Amino acid sequence: MSPTEPRPLLDALRAGTPLPAFPADAVESARALARDVRAATPAAVEPLPEALAAAVLEAAVLEGLPALPEALSASAVKPLAKAAKKALYRLRSRGVAVAEAPRPSAPEAPRAATPAPDALPAMASTITNAGERALVLGRVQRGGGVEMVQALITDTEGVVELRVGEKSRGNFRRLLKESLEKGGTVELPQHEAAALLAEAAGTNLRARTPFPPGLDLALRHFGVQPQTEPTALPPPEPEDVRRVLEGDVLHATPEMSTWLPPESEVKRLLQKLDEVMHSPLALSDVQRQEQLQAAVRTVARDFLATPEARQRYALRLWRMADFFERTARAHEAEVARGEARRLFHGAEEPFSRFVERLFEKVLALVAAAGARAEAQGAATTQPPGTNPKAAPAAAPAPSLERRSPGGLILP
Repeated sequence: MSPTEPRPLLDALRAGTPLPAFPADAVESARALARDVRAATPAAVEPLPEALAAAVLEAAVLEGLPALPEALSASAVKPLAKAAKKALYRLRSRGVAVAEAPRPSAPEAPRAATPAPDALPAMASTITNAGERALVLGRVQRGGGVEMVQALITDTEGVVELRVGEKSRGNFRRLLKESLEKGGTVELPQHEAAALLAEAAGTNLRARTPFPPGLDLALRHFGVQPQTEPTALPPPEPEDVRRVLEGDVLHATPEMSTWLPPESEVKRLLQKLDEVMHSPLALSDVQRQEQLQAAVRTVARDFLATPEARQRYALRLWRMADFFERTARAHEAEVARGEARRLFHGAEEPFSRFVERLFEKVLALVAAAGARAEAQGAATTQPPGTNPKAAPAAAPAPSLERRSPGGLILP
């Protein structure tokens, strides 16, 4: 990769690497701006060589800060204005709110044209325990029908299923209405759903997941390209420390009540729980309960030892915050965003109550399964003459198996 490209040049600026190809005073100015891009102003960036200015814009994109590129998009320095507009597009693709560019009040050569039809609404499902969700988008065709795109996306592989079909506009809107009434989905503006599709397509590229047939065409039809870089979240806010202590409330929502750790982590936790239960030490019930809870905390903290795990769950929570906000649950949205920001940027204390509760639910399932086993054992050893029908039937143990994602594709 060329050292004059924005990302490697930004890394060099922040690392203090010598850059003899540029004037020394310009390099020093760019270093200061790259290290504190929040304080960067258009007046400070415009005099820089084009490559250094682009590196400072890259810093703004990586930190999710739209103010500088918004200001520079109207710069008289044309290459810089062009780079700023690209930066704004990337920020929009990541879900960062960006101000609309001002429209000229009096175009020089107005032409009468047929206005484009209003964009149809789109729809997104909730996110599953495995990081999956469904998207439905519609595009009005010339003949009046709707090209409907249904996509199943995951945060580890990208777009894994895609279906394209045709419907009348009325049928398309009816499908969205019926799905929204059933729950588990929210309506999105088309451009936001298209940005989610672009983000997922970028995951395809990074994960080397083949594009399903029709994805390239669908991206073009909705005016987006695969998002080249992973989505970044803004830094934590002071109030997030309070919010993170309430993270367990998210598991009380219907959408997240079924979330559990990955299967490999469940097996690891079960092994530790088994060690506690079969310890050769003479433990009281209180001591055993304390050791079980300590095992939960240990496995939960180990699970977040890698940035990949932290950022994956941070982005899931960030998307769920949007879901909660669109379904009129402001408190849950606030808590989810606070947890997301702290997880993404590696804040360790206080520890995430959301993640701790994720593992505590496994302990609760094990306890429930044990209680059912005891009840069944008692039923089989009832005294002669007892009516077995009088004993309540034990409920089946909840399955920890991951369900097939095929059901997420909406009709």
